[in-house]
Amino acid sequence: MTPTQIEKRLFGKTDQTVTRTGLGGEGILRTHGHDLEAQAVIHAAIHQGITYFDSARVYADSECYYGSLWERHPDIRSGIFQASKSASRSRDGATADLKQSLQRLKTDYLDLWQIHDVRTAADLAMISGAGGALEAFEDAKAAGKIRAIGVTGHHDPRILTQAVRQWPVDAVMLPVNPVEEVLGGFLSETLPAARERGIAVVGMKVLGASHFILPQAQITADMLIRFALSCDIDVAIVGCATPAEVETLANIGRAATPLGQAERQYVLDVFMPIARKIAYYRGVL
Repeated sequence: MTPTQIEKRLFGKTDQTVTRTGLGGEGILRTHGHDLEAQAVIHAAIHQGITYFDSARVYADSECYYGSLWERHPDIRSGIFQASKSASRSRDGATADLKQSLQRLKTDYLDLWQIHDVRTAADLAMISGAGGALEAFEDAKAAGKIRAIGVTGHHDPRILTQAVRQWPVDAVMLPVNPVEEVLGGFLSETLPAARERGIAVVGMKVLGASHFILPQAQITADMLIRFALSCDIDVAIVGCATPAEVETLANIGRAATPLGQAERQYVLDVFMPIARKIAYYRGVL
């Protein structure tokens, strides 16, 4: 029986749509030598109707897991929004990363290629300077090897906001969870800056690597994903370890029911006293 469709949104200024929930590149995908388990998760995501698939050049064998499937089923690949990332700061390094990513993914283009994990002013300067990675991204888009340019960050919202405002990007990936609502920055500065420019917003760190799931306080994965979708983002991505986790992710995308005001306030009240302590991915608080 085919599941009902997951709600979709137009991806920024592009002509592509993505499902509100997407398969993250963490979980079982960020491993080596777990082909059967990884393939089961990818197949489950396809069956459930998820179209956004995340990866990165540095995410272990994630690109290879996808590539094994796309090589055998190019017809399925054509309906998928495949994203990957490069953490290289130089033009040559990023160009080499893209070549390897395309080879590993067994595809001749990426729907989204992202400048990965921008953290500091030095990163900004290197990436956008002469011979920097941004040149490789613009070249790749002009050549049709990628359809959209993105930038990601979870270290310093001020740095990521500068990238969003200054670079020719089509998308930004940032952390979206109750901790961020409490701390401010990514949701109060970077997200509005992205919306001002009309670029797509991808939410990551939705579950905080499962650290934000707090059974003793009735904070569930379902609640955290719904929290993310109640923010002004286009897609929330979550890394999954099993097909059952994929099904949960997809079901929430189908309902896309935002948290009510009382429920949202309860979640924020739970995280208010502990947000600074558990923001493990942040470099600047």
